[in-house]
Amino acid sequence: MRLPALLLAAALPTTALAGPDRLSILLGSHHVNAKEDFQEFNPGVFATWERGLDYTVGVYYNSYERVSVLASIGYGFDVAQDFELGVFAALALYPGDGDRFSHSFGDVVPLAGVQARYKNVFVQFIPADGDSLDSLFTVGLTFELD
Repeated sequence: MRLPALLLAAALPTTALAGPDRLSILLGSHHVNAKEDFQEFNPGVFATWERGLDYTVGVYYNSYERVSVLASIGYGFDVAQDFELGVFAALALYPGDGDRFSHSFGDVVPLAGVQARYKNVFVQFIPADGDSLDSLFTVGLTFELD
């Protein structure tokens, strides 16, 4: 379990300075044109530090019915009141399943995509290579912390 700890430490250099600014709850996903059955109920929890760039770490029940750890960096900008668009890049640990992805470093999988947030609802879009699915949508709730 040293690799997840290293991922988290590398992705969040500011965690020691202050607590997170946002807490997000992942609810589920939709696998577009999936060629196999994926788990689409994916509960998870993520903490985000908003420092110009957004640094996020979290844990979730992945589409292969295992627990994954994720660390990401993102950038968002306000489009309208209560509406934000952004991009993100992440590293996710898929224990025992890294070989299912066309791009991985062992069981560590790079992910990237776009995201939108309206009030307390977020949606993410992650393109895929078309081997097992064309793309992935995730959805959840997010809350600012005081």
